[in-house]
Amino acid sequence: MTRALLPPVWRALPRRALMAAAAVGLLLAAVPRMRQGPPDPYLGLYALRAAVLVFALGLAFLLDDPARHITSTVPARRPVRVALRVALVAPGAALCWTTALFLVPQDSRPPAGALTLEAAATAVLALAAATLAIRRTRTTEPGAAISTWLLVTGTTAILLLPHDWTLFVTPQDPRWHPTHDHWALLLTVATVVGARATAEPLRARLRLRPA
Repeated sequence: MTRALLPPVWRALPRRALMAAAAVGLLLAAVPRMRQGPPDPYLGLYALRAAVLVFALGLAFLLDDPARHITSTVPARRPVRVALRVALVAPGAALCWTTALFLVPQDSRPPAGALTLEAAATAVLALAAATLAIRRTRTTEPGAAISTWLLVTGTTAILLLPHDWTLFVTPQDPRWHPTHDHWALLLTVATVVGARATAEPLRARLRLRPA
């Protein structure tokens, strides 16, 4: 059954949003390479963080499905449908991120492991928010609202988080390692919330259960 779902799920992917995010994100990551002059580690860091945000904005549209209320009646439950979408996009997302890292010159590139953790947490946060929107509302295309929320949340995090909990520091900052412990915690929480949100609501299960 899962194999039979692959073609329709593949056709239903929001390709325009995903491809646009990939293109813009890679263009932002390439900015330090286009710059003339000595290497600028700060520019490399900010370029990659901008690319992370744009990639996540694209992933916010991953679960958009205008036919959601029709496909919800198929035998495959929502966790399977969501997992298929994520599995189909994950290789491309990993390739985009790897390319973005290598687009930044080595002398300007921040620690790849730490930035990859930030990228993973931001991507999973976008997907978790989309799964919550689908579970809690009747919307078929939460991507636009989730991407707006992600932008607002990112700005708020920069401006309002307390000094000890800031998520955006430079590698030279003594808070660099503690900050990435916070990113790891954010990734864990977003993963758990997203996984729980993919479950079918109890009322929907009762409606689908045969008499």
